[in-house]
Amino acid sequence: MLKEIKKLKTKHKIIFAILIGFAVVNFWRGVWGLMDEYLLPNNYKLSLWISTLLGIIILIILGYVTKELM
Repeated sequence: MLKEIKKLKTKHKIIFAILIGFAVVNFWRGVWGLMDEYLLPNNYKLSLWISTLLGIIILIILGYVTKELM
């Protein structure tokens, strides 16, 4: 079965790229939906600000970690 998937993958790269993109978009849509539901559901603007700040903090931390690994 693994060999069959590899054959399909090489023949249909565009289809696999579309499927992977669709999966990634749906994953993040679900994550954002859950955050809207559970992270301060009664205060939408504060929830957006907290999400933005958390994202920036995580990106900064990951930036320092990746610089140290190189």
